[in-house]
Amino acid sequence: MKTALAAVLALGLSAPLAAQSRAPLPAADDEPSFALRPFFVLTGEKFAAKQTFDATFGQSFEPFFGGGLELVLSEGSGFYVDAAVSRFKKTGQRAFRANGRNFSLGIPLTATLRPIELSVGYRFRTAPRLFPYVGLGVGSYGYKETSDFSDAGENVDTRHSGYLAVGGAEVRVHRLVGIAGDVQYTRVHGILGNGGISKDAGENDLGGITVRLRVTFGR
Repeated sequence: MKTALAAVLALGLSAPLAAQSRAPLPAADDEPSFALRPFFVLTGEKFAAKQTFDATFGQSFEPFFGGGLELVLSEGSGFYVDAAVSRFKKTGQRAFRANGRNFSLGIPLTATLRPIELSVGYRFRTAPRLFPYVGLGVGSYGYKETSDFSDAGENVDTRHSGYLAVGGAEVRVHRLVGIAGDVQYTRVHGILGNGGISKDAGENDLGGITVRLRVTFGR
C-alpha cells in the first residue's frame, strides 16, 4: 500500500513540473496581410497654366481639400493602392491677354475643379516609423466654369483624364495614425486652351506641381 501511494504522489508532482518545463507556443504573427486606411488631405497646387490663373484669380498657387482610401498590402514595406477625391473652388474674374499682358474685365468668374485620382506604388521602411513611397497613377478631372452675363454656351462643364506621379514619405506617429508629406506632378490636357485667357496665353495643361499633407488612420 505504501509503495502504491508513493507512486501516485510521484506522478502527481511530476505533472506540474513537466508543464513548467514545457516550451511555450510561439506567438502568432499579428501583422495583417493588408490594411484599408482612410485619410484626409490638404493640398496646394502650383498650376502649370500660370498666366491663366494669375489673370483670373491673382495667383497660380491654389488650395485643395479632400480625402480618400488607401489599401496597403502589408503593415511594413510593400505595394499600395491609393484613391483620392479633392476639390478646388474659387471666384475670380474674366480676363484677356494682349501684347504679352493680362487685362481683367471685372466680370466675376467661378471655377470648380474636382479631381478623382487613383495611384499604385511601393512603400518601403527606412526607419522603424518612416516609410518613403513612390507611385504612378491616372485621374479624372471635372472642371466647371460659370460667369455672370454669359450665355449658357460660354460656361464650361466638362471632365477629362490625366496622369500623375507622386513621391513622399509617411511617419507613423501612432500605431493607428500616420502623417505623410509628398510632391505630386499632374498633367491634364483637353480642358484649357480652347478659349478665353487660356487660349490667349497658349496654355492647355490644367495640371501642375502639388504639395500634399495627409493624415492617415489605421495600421
